Amino acid sequence: MTIFSALRSPLSRSLGRWRAPLSAILVAGIAGTTVAAVGIAPLLPDPAALPRRLVEQAIEPRGIAQQLDALAALELPLQRSTVTRSAESLESLLGRLGVVDSRAGAFLRRDPQASRALQGRGRKLQATHSVDGGLRRLVVRFAADGDRAGTHFQRLTIEPSDSGWRTSLEVAPLERQVRLASGTIRHSLFAATEESGLPDSIAVQLAEVFSADIDFHRELRKGDTFGLVYETLTADGEPVTWGDAVGRVLAAEFVNRGKIHEAVWFSGSDGDTKGAYYGFDGRSRQRAFLASPLEFSRVTSGFAMRMHPILNTWRAHLGVDYSAPQGTPVRSVGEGKVEFAGRQNGYGNVVSVDHGHERSTLYAHLSRIDVRKGERVAQGQVLGSVGATGWATGPHLHFEFRIDGRHQDPLEIARTAETRDLDPGSRIRFAQVAGQLKPQLDIAETLASRRNAFE
Repeated sequence: MTIFSALRSPLSRSLGRWRAPLSAILVAGIAGTTVAAVGIAPLLPDPAALPRRLVEQAIEPRGIAQQLDALAALELPLQRSTVTRSAESLESLLGRLGVVDSRAGAFLRRDPQASRALQGRGRKLQATHSVDGGLRRLVVRFAADGDRAGTHFQRLTIEPSDSGWRTSLEVAPLERQVRLASGTIRHSLFAATEESGLPDSIAVQLAEVFSADIDFHRELRKGDTFGLVYETLTADGEPVTWGDAVGRVLAAEFVNRGKIHEAVWFSGSDGDTKGAYYGFDGRSRQRAFLASPLEFSRVTSGFAMRMHPILNTWRAHLGVDYSAPQGTPVRSVGEGKVEFAGRQNGYGNVVSVDHGHERSTLYAHLSRIDVRKGERVAQGQVLGSVGATGWATGPHLHFEFRIDGRHQDPLEIARTAETRDLDPGSRIRFAQVAGQLKPQLDIAETLASRRNAFE
């Protein structure tokens, strides 16, 4: 017999002797619980047996005249918002806000702080006023000064006081918000982005991101779609675009003629803000040359044969003409060294940049030149401004790209230029960033497709 068998036999005999008493105790406990429940239930009152009482009371409504007097005495403050315009008078600005208050107008003209705050384009205004137009509160939001211009904003509050009016100026941090947007091309890219409620700065970035893959002047088709995740800077919840306070496209997809183009912003392994756009596969979208020396603009003459506007003869047009307002900044499409900066016959004011490996670019008809011969320039650096010098019928930029002295199509050069891929140390962090943005981009694309399905 094992030690377990020896122990089990006395234990079994003991349990056997107590089996009957234990069973009785358990049954009695269960029965007692049941009896207690049955005994408590009848103590609850029956709702049907409760007494009922009907209360009647006559209510006399106020007369119509009294109600109208009460409404007239009720203070109903109204609130309106707007944005300041260039060279706009104070009367016009207050009129758009619904303010009719001569005392407030006189103070805004007289007070130096208030007068300065209302000058300039793009300042956010919010006015609270009474039904008769009396100003109750005016808040002006505008860019901060100095080093905090891109991270903070100023809030000037103007309110009535016992002695007239009081002002208070605060500096507060701008807040970052991530938003989704999508759209479908009907007529033009900017018409679609405006319909989607995108800020102009974000629309320009969207065009810039895919400019090397899509010729937005010639290859855009009705029905093309886009979706994007973008960051916007806000002042008290309102998006701002003044100064350096501009948000960024974080991820985007553009479907052009059935082909999908994607991009995601990545700032690098060290958190450097000088990041770049990559595909979701980690391949860089930033090429050695930009597709255009101007931010998204209208091409008036492509790289082809054309009727010369002045000589009135058919000639090969060995460059691209960009129609743009006088003074529009002109940037270098790639890094290099300025080999010429000055006046050159029909080109007018011109800048030529040597990019190495027998590659060079030329920028003509400039109204102003901002670089000197021999100066090193970076990709995107401003070289001068659009003008109409030389043989030009109006303000525009003439741009040429040459390889070994022969003219090339700038867009084709940009499309085939070399790219830089991620280093192995950055790929893990990039995968995390891309993994967070991809679901949000999918949601934006879904919104676009659903909207199209109902149209």
